[in-house]
Amino acid sequence: MNSNLNEENWQQALIETNLLIIGYNAWNGYLKTGRGVVVCTTNSPLLDRFGETFKSHFVPRTRLAAFLNAWLATPDTVILQGHHVNGHILEAVDNYNPEQDVILLLESGKKVSFFNLKNLPIAPPESYQRVCFAWSEFQPSSSRYLAP
Repeated sequence: MNSNLNEENWQQALIETNLLIIGYNAWNGYLKTGRGVVVCTTNSPLLDRFGETFKSHFVPRTRLAAFLNAWLATPDTVILQGHHVNGHILEAVDNYNPEQDVILLLESGKKVSFFNLKNLPIAPPESYQRVCFAWSEFQPSSSRYLAP
């Protein structure tokens, strides 16, 4: 069996399973700092009663070139699916539609895959709203913790 096919399948499954939180991170970052990328790493997953979760963060465009240069300067880090990768990623960030699309860098082991996710079934603003709504449902009312 082709190992590239297996790699693409698990990456696709991870993106589909975590699309809501990827969209949330993308929109939250965009609202705070403008265009940028969501970086997700599978290198140190956390396991809790809900399953595996992965570290992710948003890198704004203003810091992206320096981030990529530092990250990719590590001798063992390899970006997949790319030629002139830094320029390609920066161009994608400059041109994506933040209301519909997400730029994602997915780190697994010593490999990084670049995804330009377009026309998502759940747009980043909707992902953000859904996560915020769900979060507020599970937060206790602050009045419950006030002294009597």
